[in-house]
Amino acid sequence: MARWMAWVAGIIACAFLPALPGMGWLGMMIAIAAALAWQVRLRPGAREAVLCLLVFVLGLGYAALRAQWRLEQALPPAWWQKPVALTATVRGLSDPGEYGVRLVLEVERTLTPGVVLPGRVQLHDYQKRDWPPGSRWQLSARFKPRRGSANAFGFDAERWLWSEGLLASGSAAKPRQRLPDRNDLMAWVDQWRGGQVARIERVLGSGRESALVAALTVGAQQRIAREDWRLFAATGLTHIVSVSGLHITMLAGLAAWACARLLRHVRGLRAPRVATAMLALSAAALYSLLAGFTVPTQRTLFMLAVGSACLLWRRQLSPFQAWWLALALVLFLDPFSALTPGLWLSFGLVAALMLSSLARRRPAAGWRAAAAGQWAAGVASLVPLAALFGGFPLLSPLANALAIPYVSILLTPVSLLAVALPWDGLLPLAGWLVRGFYWMVEACALGPAWHVAGAPWAMLALAAAGSVWLIAPRGVPGKPLASMLLLPLLVYRPPGPEWGAMRATVLDVGQGLSVLVQTADHALLFDTGAGEAGRVVLPQLRGLGIDKLDALLLSHHDSDHDGAAAGVRAELPAARVLAGQPETVAGASACMQGQGWAWDGVRFDVLGPPPGWRADDDNAHSCVLRVATARQALLVSGDAPAALEEALAAQDNLRLASSAVIAGHHGSRTATSESWLQAVRPRVAVISAGHLNRYRHPHPQVLERLRQAGATVLRTDLDGALTLDMGRELAWRCLRREEARYWRDAGSCGETVTPG
Repeated sequence: MARWMAWVAGIIACAFLPALPGMGWLGMMIAIAAALAWQVRLRPGAREAVLCLLVFVLGLGYAALRAQWRLEQALPPAWWQKPVALTATVRGLSDPGEYGVRLVLEVERTLTPGVVLPGRVQLHDYQKRDWPPGSRWQLSARFKPRRGSANAFGFDAERWLWSEGLLASGSAAKPRQRLPDRNDLMAWVDQWRGGQVARIERVLGSGRESALVAALTVGAQQRIAREDWRLFAATGLTHIVSVSGLHITMLAGLAAWACARLLRHVRGLRAPRVATAMLALSAAALYSLLAGFTVPTQRTLFMLAVGSACLLWRRQLSPFQAWWLALALVLFLDPFSALTPGLWLSFGLVAALMLSSLARRRPAAGWRAAAAGQWAAGVASLVPLAALFGGFPLLSPLANALAIPYVSILLTPVSLLAVALPWDGLLPLAGWLVRGFYWMVEACALGPAWHVAGAPWAMLALAAAGSVWLIAPRGVPGKPLASMLLLPLLVYRPPGPEWGAMRATVLDVGQGLSVLVQTADHALLFDTGAGEAGRVVLPQLRGLGIDKLDALLLSHHDSDHDGAAAGVRAELPAARVLAGQPETVAGASACMQGQGWAWDGVRFDVLGPPPGWRADDDNAHSCVLRVATARQALLVSGDAPAALEEALAAQDNLRLASSAVIAGHHGSRTATSESWLQAVRPRVAVISAGHLNRYRHPHPQVLERLRQAGATVLRTDLDGALTLDMGRELAWRCLRREEARYWRDAGSCGETVTPG
């Protein structure tokens, strides 16, 4: 088992490297370890340690080799956002959204000379056309490299795209030509899944009932609305609405029970247990295949396969040996799954259940077994949920205790039977059961949640040790002390700036703006970016330990600046709200020149718009804020146009000089004028813009102005989230450089001014 652990550790280590190791170095390490293991005389214990080192390096080298092959498939920069003609097959089920259809294509051939696309790409069709599973098309599209917002907390889209092998995303052009459909196994499976989704929606209508039935039966989670995903997250039930190991084990158990009952009447059968195990494994494999073969299904299927193989070979493995073997097999087939939260939640909860029942003379039965399993799963999930999602709902144990038996024993079997039968009589019953499930979920979602700040790895490791200690068998002493190891994680808050200093965090919200300004005991949020607050802004605020806002300032009414404001205010109370267009924000006061206050030795001054200013458009209403310490200052102007900048620069009594400035209007040429830069004289200029955005921000003229002004340029589209520490000195950090990974571009972090 130690060697399997070493193999797993090698693959996991590769996933978090800042850069891939060279093949020469890996070859030399393998040769040294092999020589020590086979040519040098060592004691048995030392020999086993050297063998484990060899297996670790082999795992690291295998994962690095697979990663290098994937990196070589990346879209060349010369073909970014240029039309490419191709033929491709639709894989999986399409995801219909509010703005268009999202789907995965398997590229067969590129028809444009000189370009080679990655094998799998993500396609967006904003015309909302039908893309049947398994269908083949000749089409044209413009592609971008895989890219996502890079922030310290919350969902990492770029990591997800890499783990899924989606190395480019594009938008489909209008012309397309359908070719003969693909006839391989996965195409047939996807077509069957798509047909079942259409059948379910025909009977139950397009809504939450049909969406959940489709998710539980054929793995079509794309149909579940975002509002319902938020409900599941608020109750800790996200794992239960997908085809998980629990459902596959249940189906395999039913198949084994039916086979055992049948074989009782068959005389002369030599190995009924083998036949039962094979039928159960076949049922699990079929269900996994029809549900998309996700990581949770793989884990369960491989563990069942290990058990069946041991039965055939008449070898006995402990539960943990089977667990390690299944994990090693999953990572061998897909080493990039080490980056997915689902892998660790899936395997981790199974390990917790096995650990809690370890060394028992007799396994618990009935409600005692259910309560013990729920306790183990709840305790084991605390640290992963805190690390991955920044908190956990307090009613999650109750919600799981009610939902797991309801979904596993009642809803899922009825839904599977309804889909398996050729007539539709059971589908309305499944829809009725779904309504009961949602009633229960909505009731539990009203409960509170415990949010935790982003903790250092040492604290997470300490809390993980406490979790393992708590769910250990009864004979293990000191469990009250184990709970104390969890306490630092639950109450931790990152240290803020010193008195008289400030910290500004420019969040990577894509094509938008959101800046968090912190002093020793206060926090101000300038703009919120677009979209849902739970996507970027709220995870960052909570990860930084922000429980409330002392001020929320919304520069003007534009979706990329105040689109997430309602969501932020619903979750975090704001003591004061200022807005450039207060009529668009309930309870807000107008930004006015002359407003100012001091927090913890740091001065906040609203500089614009000036008195009597006449705004021609929304951008011209933008608030202008200056935050100053004794030696440094930050100037933020929203989308203020050059006319507003020049009006402020013309006021002799207005102090504009600042060591750092947020470039106006995302680096558009309509802002950051020469007169503005002459008045501000920044050392650092920050541009918040989306990667390869359709507005082509920042404009080359603006970058040239900043270069001539001698300002160091930091860009969220290249550097990710940016942190400016301003006290006696000005220092900055870039997330892409600070948390470098081989699968994520590091960015320049101000070392060079990169033209657009």
